[in-house]
This record gives sequence, C-alpha cells and structure tokens, in this order.
Amino acid sequence: MHIGDGIISAWVSISSHKMRSILTAIGIVIGIMAVVTMFSSVYLIKELISTNMESMGWNNMLVIYPSSGGGGWSYSHSAVKTQRRGEQLVRPLSFDDYIALKDQLEYKSIYGMINNELLQLVGGEQKYITVKSTGNDFFFSKSYGLQDGRYFSKVEEEQGLPVAVIGEKYVKEYLPEGNVLGETVILGEHRFKVVGILGEDTLNKEGSGMNFNSWERKSDLQAIYVPLKYGAYRFQGQKMLHSIHLQSKDEKSYNNMMNKSRQILLSRHNMYPNFVFWDSGAMMLTITEEMDKILGKWNITLFAIASISLIVGGIGLFSTLLISIQERMLEIGVRKSIGASEKDIFFFFIVESLMLSLAGALVGILLSSLLIKLAGSVIKMSMGIPIAGVLVGLLFAVIVGAVSGIYPAFKAAKLDPIRAIYFFE
Repeated sequence: MHIGDGIISAWVSISSHKMRSILTAIGIVIGIMAVVTMFSSVYLIKELISTNMESMGWNNMLVIYPSSGGGGWSYSHSAVKTQRRGEQLVRPLSFDDYIALKDQLEYKSIYGMINNELLQLVGGEQKYITVKSTGNDFFFSKSYGLQDGRYFSKVEEEQGLPVAVIGEKYVKEYLPEGNVLGETVILGEHRFKVVGILGEDTLNKEGSGMNFNSWERKSDLQAIYVPLKYGAYRFQGQKMLHSIHLQSKDEKSYNNMMNKSRQILLSRHNMYPNFVFWDSGAMMLTITEEMDKILGKWNITLFAIASISLIVGGIGLFSTLLISIQERMLEIGVRKSIGASEKDIFFFFIVESLMLSLAGALVGILLSSLLIKLAGSVIKMSMGIPIAGVLVGLLFAVIVGAVSGIYPAFKAAKLDPIRAIYFFE
C-alpha cells in the first residue's frame, strides 16, 4: 500500500465515525495540552530570566574595584590617597588604568564608574543629586534606551566635555514641565549641557509583574550621567575610579579577559594588588546553574503529572482501535482477499492511529497556545509557545499514536481473511 493510499483510507475511516473519532481524540488533546503547557511555561520562565539577566549586563561581567592591597576593597573617598610599597609609590585604580584595559583587551563592553552627589538648587531648595561619570557602554550593557536626544559623542567622551545624559525619573521629579534637552544643568560649581534623556525602564514596566533589580535601575534613572574623563579629572584626586566594568564577548573568552586584565593592572601598579576583582560572571553562572536544576526538577514533576493525562488518552485510543477491528472485520477480510498483505493492513491501522493522535496534538497545541497567552495577559507579559514546546507536543503525539496502534494493527494484520469475511454470519 502506498503512503498516500494509506492516509486516504485512514481519513475515510476517521471521517465516517466522526463522534467516535472526536471522543477518542479528546483524551489526546487534553494530554498534549497539559504536556505542552507545562513544558512551555518552564521553558519561557527560564528564557525570560536568562534574557533579562543579559539585558541588565550581568552575564560574563567582571568588575574591578580599588583595594587597600590585602583582602577587601574600599569604596570610600579616603581610598584616593597614594599607597606605599617600600620606597615605591603605588597609585590607586585610575582613569589611566581604564584606558590601558580598553586599548589592550578584547571585550564586548567596558566602562568605568565614578559615583558622586552634588548639590542642585531645585525650587528654592538645595538637593543632593546623584551624578555618575561613565561611558556609553554603561547604557548599552544595562539596556537603557533614549527618550529624547542622544548619548555622548566620541569627542565628548575622549575630551571629557561638560555634557550630561539625564534619567527620565530625574526629569519627572525635578523638571516635570520643562524641555531640558539642550539646556544647562547646574550642579554645585559644575555646569552641564543636557544632550540626552534616558527612557523608561523596559525591563520593569509598571504592571508587568516582573521585578528585575528594579531598585537599582530606578536609582539609575534618577541620576545624571557625565563623561568618565570629566569625572576623573574634575571630581577625583589622581583620576581615581570607583570601579571598572568589563564584559567579555562570550563565556569562553571570559577567563582569558580576566587573567589578562589582572596582568595589565599588576604591571601598572608595580606588582602591588591594590585592586580586587568581583567575578559577577561566575556568580551569574552559578545562579544560572542553580536555576536550571530547580527548573529541571519542576520539568520532571510537571511532565509526570501531565503524562498521566496523555497515558489516559493513549489508553482510549488503544481501546477504540481494538473495538474498531470487530466493526471492520468484513472490510479487513475483503482487503486481504483482493491482495492486501499483512503489512498493508498493519500500515493502515498504524496510520489511522497516528492521524488521530496528531490531530489531537494540533488541537492540544492550539489550546495550549491560547492558555499561555491568556496567562500572559493576566500577568501583563508577552508569552507564546516556543518551537521547542510544539516539537515536544508533536513528538509525544507520534509516540502515543505509534504505541497505542501497534497491538491493534498487529492483531488486524494477522486475521484470517475467510473468517473475517464470514465473521458476522
């Protein structure tokens, strides 16, 4: 029997017993819907967390802080002072170190950071405003887009010009009615021309149901940003930086980047380790591995629960095919008497079983997609079935259809044609 003939024959048999076919497929629909929904939900949660961790600039990130030279690091302004190693002077982590790392390393992004608070006259009151000196890579790695204007130009970064990019929450709080783009902001004795305004935090939209480091990101969007070189030369003694952030191109190049950056800094600091590395890349890798273990256990548990429905559907399909053999004895006998072989009869029943199972799977996948979208609308997140979820559903359908149809197909194929023809007489 040709494949096309087998499919047509199976379709005729299914369509001629519509109610029985629908009732048989319902069990498969429920089982596939349960399996696909469970698998897709866990998969989407994992992808969502991984994507947002990357969007926040946490993956493969190395942070370098100034240190007193022994164990821990000091983040206070008192760490600015030059340290002594015997008769040699050892300078703190500085803008020059940042330039050396930027010129000699391969990386995805690099930026330095200086945190300050400067007084600003707002509505007749003096308020402390957070001012951060950094570079454009900070905005890119943290996924901070623009509401208006632009980021720093290359000339502004290289020359340390007095320009500023301000957060949208700063604008809402202190300048709710004014068009500040192109205006001058006065902070203490410093004057900055506003060239850009950061947009809303796309990772933590209000009502999204997600909370990805929202406190820090809210603080970032309340700050004012100026070029790193300006801060290093105007805010800090000895051009000291509070931190240098390095992000490797991928996980494989991370260790090489970290080792080379250590060598560069040691050679510049007279082999004195007055800096410390915070390996956030390794921490994120540990968190990811733990998350994978937890979600893996959830997958096993949910699969076990969902598979019960699928097994019940498979048993229903198995029972229906067995019962249909008796109803179609004459058909089987006639087919065999005009030349159909045992393989043809076996193939005919297997194809019918697979078609019923796959039809149930397609309906189950569709219902699962609607269910996941409904859940996404409730928690105000964009969700849909991933390709992996569809493939899992189809794979389970093929397995259930094949397993449920093997014995009935084998039994039908072994029937004696004479007895089959005269079965009802």
